[in-house]
Amino acid sequence: MNIPLLSSSLITPGLGTIVWMTITFAILVLILAKFGWPIILKSLKDREVAINDALTAADKAREEMKHLQAHNEELLIQAKHERDEMLRNARLTSEQIIEDARTKATAEADRIVEAARENINYEKLQAIHDLKNQIATLSIEIAEKVLKQELQSKESANDYIKRELENVNLN
Repeated sequence: MNIPLLSSSLITPGLGTIVWMTITFAILVLILAKFGWPIILKSLKDREVAINDALTAADKAREEMKHLQAHNEELLIQAKHERDEMLRNARLTSEQIIEDARTKATAEADRIVEAARENINYEKLQAIHDLKNQIATLSIEIAEKVLKQELQSKESANDYIKRELENVNLN
């Protein structure tokens, strides 16, 4: 196999080709300079501005996030303090309620004990009164029986009357 060697005419272009290629390149550069470059440069400038704006917005967002995070931490601390205060108040309130209930229960127990004492005293006085009445009734009945026994005869009745009259002091 034989590979033909490239001739030097194919590698080096002719003078006419170079001129026309230079003219075409110059026209292309002029058209691009007139119409393409301003648009490309404008879009690059717009992209640069958009990137700078995005970076600025990201920095602002980062700063705002730091601020919000600090604010959230403050709110969290404040909420913890409020929770602790509420728990403390609830504990104090429950202790107060327990103490009030204890005081009321003690007062009620004292009232019940006092009422029971009064009831016992009343029952005691009632029992003493009933006992005195029974003793008086029994004494009268016994005296009645004794008198009937002693006064059965007229003679003993007269003796009894004389003795009683002697015992009575007249004013």
